[in-house]
Order: sequence, then C-alpha cells, then structure tokens
Amino acid sequence: MSRVVECAPWRLLKAGRESRKLVLVVVFVALLLDNMLLTVVVPIVPTFLYATEYEGANSSASQNGMVAAPPAFAAPPFSSMFSYFDNTTVTVSDYEAVNTTVGVNRTESSSLPQLTGASLPPKNSCVDGEEFLMEENVRVGLLFASKALMQLTINPFVGPLTNRIGYHIPMFAGFIIMFLSTVMFAFSGTYTLLLVARALQGIGSSFSSVAGLGMLASVYTDDYERGNAMGIALGGLALGVLVGAPFGSVMYEFVGKSAPFLILAFLALLDGALQLCILQPSKISPESTKSTPVFTLLRDPYILVAAGALCFANMGVAMLEPTLPIWMMQTMCSPKWQLGMAFLPASISYLIGTNLFGMLAHKMGRWLCSLIGMLVVGISLLCVPLAQNIYGLIGPNGGLGFAIGMVDSSMMPIMGYLVDLRHTSVYGSVYAIADVAFCMGFAIGPSTGGVIVRAIGFPWLMVIIGVINIAYAPLCWYLRSPPAKEEKIAILNQECPMQTKSYATQKPLREFPLTDGSDEEAESEE
Repeated sequence: MSRVVECAPWRLLKAGRESRKLVLVVVFVALLLDNMLLTVVVPIVPTFLYATEYEGANSSASQNGMVAAPPAFAAPPFSSMFSYFDNTTVTVSDYEAVNTTVGVNRTESSSLPQLTGASLPPKNSCVDGEEFLMEENVRVGLLFASKALMQLTINPFVGPLTNRIGYHIPMFAGFIIMFLSTVMFAFSGTYTLLLVARALQGIGSSFSSVAGLGMLASVYTDDYERGNAMGIALGGLALGVLVGAPFGSVMYEFVGKSAPFLILAFLALLDGALQLCILQPSKISPESTKSTPVFTLLRDPYILVAAGALCFANMGVAMLEPTLPIWMMQTMCSPKWQLGMAFLPASISYLIGTNLFGMLAHKMGRWLCSLIGMLVVGISLLCVPLAQNIYGLIGPNGGLGFAIGMVDSSMMPIMGYLVDLRHTSVYGSVYAIADVAFCMGFAIGPSTGGVIVRAIGFPWLMVIIGVINIAYAPLCWYLRSPPAKEEKIAILNQECPMQTKSYATQKPLREFPLTDGSDEEAESEE
C-alpha cells in the first residue's frame, strides 16, 4: 500500500509532463513575467532618472550657491538712481536699495532686478528642466530599446539551437537569466547599470519566448487548437503588460524602486520551480525532422509580410512607452502613479483582444483580422496627441491595445501555418523570426521615437507611425490564401492523390511523431 502511495506523486509528475495544458501554463507564466518586467520599468525609469540626475544636480548646485552668497553682500555693486521728489541723482548700493524703506517708489524699483528670467517659472510647463527632459527622451528610448536589440542579436542563434537540443534547456536557461536581470534592476542606481540589466533581460527573453512558442506549436498540431493556444499564451503576455506599468508606478510611488523588482524575482523563482516539475530541462530532444534554414524562411514573401505586420503594429506602442510618460509630465502635470496608469486601457483591451480573436480569427480569416487590426492601430495612434488629460487617453490607448491583440493573435498562428504549408513542420526558426520582428518594433520604436520627439515633437511622431500602419494594412490581403510549395504538393500526390485539391495543413489529424505505418492506418480509417 505504501508503495502505491509513494508512486502516486511520480505518476502525477509523469502525467503532468505529458499534458499539453500544463505546457501551456508554463509558457503563459514565462511570457507573463517577461512582459511584467518589460513594462514595470516604463513609469519608473523616467522619474527615477529625473529625480537622481536632474534634481540631485540642482540641489547640490543650490547648496553651493548658498555658501557663496555672503561674499556678494560684502562688496555690493553700486548704481545711480534719479529721484523725482527733489530732482537729484543719488548713488546707492543694491543691498541698501533692496532693504531700505525710505520711499515706496525706491523699494519697488530696486526690487525689480531680482525677478530675472531664470527665477521665473517656465511658461506652459509642469516641471523644471525642459532641456533635460528632451535629452531624457533619447536616453530612455535607448534604454528601452537595448532589450529588443539584444534579442535581435540572440534570436538567430536560439532558433537553430532549439532545433538541435529541443525546447526544454533553452526555456530553463531563459528563466535563470531573467531572474538575474530582475535582481539587478532592483539594486541598480545608475543609468549604466539599468542599461546592463535591460540588455540581460533581452537575452533571457529571447530564450524563453522562442522556446515557449516553438514548444506550443509542436504540441498543438491542429491549426484551430494552435490558434486557441497561441491566444491564451499571448494572454499571458497581455496580462504582463496589463499589470506591469500600473504595478510599477504605484509601488514606486508608495514603497520604493526596489520593491516591484523583488516581487517579480520571487515570482520568477516560482516559475522556475514549475518548469522543473513539468518540463525536463536535462532532456535533450532534437527534432526528428530536419528544419528549414532560417535564410530560406527569410526569403519567403508570405513569412515576411506576417513578420512586418507584427513589427509595425507593435512599433506604435513601443514608441509610446518612453515618450508618453515624459509628454504627460510636460503637458498634463501628471503625478508619478498616472504615468503607468495611462497604459492600463491598452493592456486590458489587449488581453481581451488576444483571447477573443484567438478563436474568432480562425472563422473570419486571420488575414482579415490582422488587416482590420492594423487600420485601427493607425487611427488610434493619430488620436493620442488629441488628449488633454489622462482621461482623454482611455479611448486611443484602449483601441490601440485591442487592435494589437487582433494582429498578434492572428499572425502568431499564421507563422506556424505557413511553415506547415510551405516548409518543414519544425517551428523553432520561424518563431525566432516572429520574435525578431516583434523585437525590431521594440528596438526601432523607442530608439527613433526619442530622437523624433526631440526634433519635431510628440504629435508628429504619432502621425508618422499611425500613417505607416494604415499604409501597411493592405499587404495582409496577400495572406488570404498562400500557395503551398511544389515539394509539398508532390509529396501529397504520392501519399494521398485524392486530397490534393482540398489541402489543409493538419488534415487528416495524425499522432506525432509519424511512424512507418501512419499512412496505412490513415487509409484504413478512411
């Protein structure tokens, strides 16, 4: 009896490792933590750099000025003053003129020189340091873009790596790197350390996202089921974006900078424990089928169209992340907690969009779903500069998040579908390309957004990226019915000549990996 009890946990662990749903849970949690860390810094970094660098420098300068003030009164400059009372000219010092009370006119005239342009508050500005904030747009943009730039560098190597050694080891390696990055964020006090932590996060994110999405595509082989699974996994991404920015702004305002990152580090440890229980990080399980080379996939125009849709749709919100909080500080006089709350409508609507269109996109056509989504992205971005306060951002940001959810939940399954239809059904490389496209949006967006805002202003930045999305949308029409490769058609002619006209990627459904008798079993069932 005790033997049965002892074996029960091992049976549950074995069943868990064979369950597709638990694999989906692992990928969901990994994407959730990655994107919480991605967005939690959005409201923290601009205000943290402003407080530590600009206000810190000004406070030290003012203290030095106060120490140097007494010698100025020891030798005050002299000036002449004409008196209309007795038509005489009197030579007085500034110190005596300011402090004397002989006449009202004399006191007022001597006090005026103190109100210089430097002491007056800046017009139409909520905070001091307009020039510093304009420079900060560029620096914050580069900091945010460093993660995506690092992912762009690592992804081409991670895709083929997963084809060689499987998805388990890269997934666990991504968790370890992500944990180290989170701890580094918590204790970084300078711009340089924050930049290193952000770049380290990019390496971990590359391993986690490519391995996670490839694992899902290999486990869910049916196109409809794969679309639903991708929608749920992207819901984890959406939830991370949803919770990250508001969570970061509130915790930074009321607890401190380190608190949100330490909480994320603890959640990352839980995710690592979950991966150890469900996945098999020590197991090397290369794909049995030889994968299509990355450069061959990059020459496929249909894959490039899908990747471009992912890139440009996400580039809009990537440009908003570093520039919108600073624009709100300058024009809306927003407190710290509002800088993160401004992204809440986009995050909630993205969560709804990914889960809703994970199912609907299969019925209405994923190409049409992504086309409409890109049009709505462009229109929403054009409306962002019209907002006068945080409430005016609810509509544009909400529409933006919902539309990006439509594009992401359509394009991610299409990438796997295109590989099934036109290449070899091995998914590591194609989801590396998808992640590269996603990262290009988050690399080009923040790095160029800060420069464009400094040159021509925030409203024109929104106009540029909005028009780009609207102009790109019609290209999604080409994904309506992509043709199969000639090699695939030849294989189908040999295996099942009666089904060539009604070819679909996963019809009829078969268990993977295929055995030598799979074709005979399929024919006997028919």
